[in-house]
Amino acid sequence: MTAVANIAGRQANPWTVHLARISGIKREVPGISTYALTFEDAELAQRFRFEPGQFNMLYLPGFGESAISISSDPERSGMLGHTIRVSGNVTRALARKNVGDQVGVRGPFGSAWPMPACRGHDVVIACGGVGLAPLRPAIYHVLNHRQDFGRVFLLYGARTPNDLLYHDEFDSWRDGGLEVEVTVDLGDADWHGHLGVVPILFYRLRLNAAKTCVLTCGPEIMMRFVIFEALARKLNPDKIFLSMERNMQCAVGVCGHCQMGPAFVCKDGPVFSYKQMEPYLQPADF
Repeated sequence: MTAVANIAGRQANPWTVHLARISGIKREVPGISTYALTFEDAELAQRFRFEPGQFNMLYLPGFGESAISISSDPERSGMLGHTIRVSGNVTRALARKNVGDQVGVRGPFGSAWPMPACRGHDVVIACGGVGLAPLRPAIYHVLNHRQDFGRVFLLYGARTPNDLLYHDEFDSWRDGGLEVEVTVDLGDADWHGHLGVVPILFYRLRLNAAKTCVLTCGPEIMMRFVIFEALARKLNPDKIFLSMERNMQCAVGVCGHCQMGPAFVCKDGPVFSYKQMEPYLQPADF
């Protein structure tokens, strides 16, 4: 499931930085924008491939690198999308960049959402806040191969309606056959959707436990309760997958910043099965 700097089937040098130009910036919500990047090398732009759930290291001279999940369609060549929350020196510097500016890219790195293992199954995609970004490529994969999957549920939550990512795509996802349920912690006068946290949306579902996979990403406390709800419905722990975020700096398991037990999140993850992460997710909570 792990792929390290694999470009069009060829393993590349993971330390090589490729120049890319910012071809578009879309402000999603306050403090979060999606950057469209196009490689300066036109051949590389066509050869570059990634799997849903993988990430790149984005490099800005003088500021350093930051691990950012790829949020675009894995079957669309020529452009990479990264949805970035301003949260540190590198992302603050990136927020000052404009269309036409250059950034360095290393990748792709890490494990992927197990889409082949989900074929023939119903799929629950449960995420909160910016955790939708690493799952967006999985959503595109489902839409591109809709016949390979059963019912597909997107359970998504954010703090307020103004914090919902990609809200302008929800209708097209529904048109593509996804059952989209959205909730917020704090509504306003114009909000007519669900109120509450993501795990309570499980109460709206009727799941076939033997034929359901769960993909989840978001705050760890949310993922713990998503897993709790999945296990309470007798889902197979081997079919529950989560994406962990840690302070990844080298992306190849050398620096040790992202070590979690015996695993390195950058190299062995960021996507893990629940069985792999069970000892580190405070099992007493379950």
